[in-house]
Amino acid sequence: MEMNINRESDINNWEEVILIYNAALKQISTKLAILNDEFQQVHKYNPIEHIKSRIKTSGSIVKKLKKHGYESTIPNMVQYVNDIAGIRVICSFTSDIYQIADIIRAQSDIKVISVKDYIVNPKPSGYMSYHMLVKVPVYLSDRIVDTKVEIQIRTVAMDFWASLEHKINYKFEGNVPDRIKSELVACSRIAAKLDKKMLLLNEEIQTISSEE
Repeated sequence: MEMNINRESDINNWEEVILIYNAALKQISTKLAILNDEFQQVHKYNPIEHIKSRIKTSGSIVKKLKKHGYESTIPNMVQYVNDIAGIRVICSFTSDIYQIADIIRAQSDIKVISVKDYIVNPKPSGYMSYHMLVKVPVYLSDRIVDTKVEIQIRTVAMDFWASLEHKINYKFEGNVPDRIKSELVACSRIAAKLDKKMLLLNEEIQTISSEE
């Protein structure tokens, strides 16, 4: 069942939408926390460094709707803005990213709508991350609401770069000087090399540990 909002002027509807998205974030966060606990218990290893979640602000939602030519209504928000509820999973290694993505994909109550692999195919800016748009059922007292959540999975190095790039874009209001853009792309490549070296080092350590 899709979210159905008929009285968009009713403030209770807006509050209900936010409640539903928050509930969806809690469900995904709980699943990931349980996954991390299991890995710690069974494999003595934590694939997840930390998790961040957020609900997009009303101002950002309106801005995104206007950018794509839609009126600022609650139904349009629910239908056309896919990242209202967002969760970011920070991992140590790139191998963790794909392992976590596979486990999320295998969850019977999660439906994967789309995937964008910006690790294999980075954005021209240098941005790297693994994005999944999923739907998770939120159980209310009178109905089940399939709710969209955007999941971003990235390494610590990728997250550090993305955080810096976001601050720079905000400072220059999207008009970043070309020289700084070039430096950001170069930094992204350095971060990618660091991730590869750290992954190889971890694999070597695991091999040595298994032989002891």
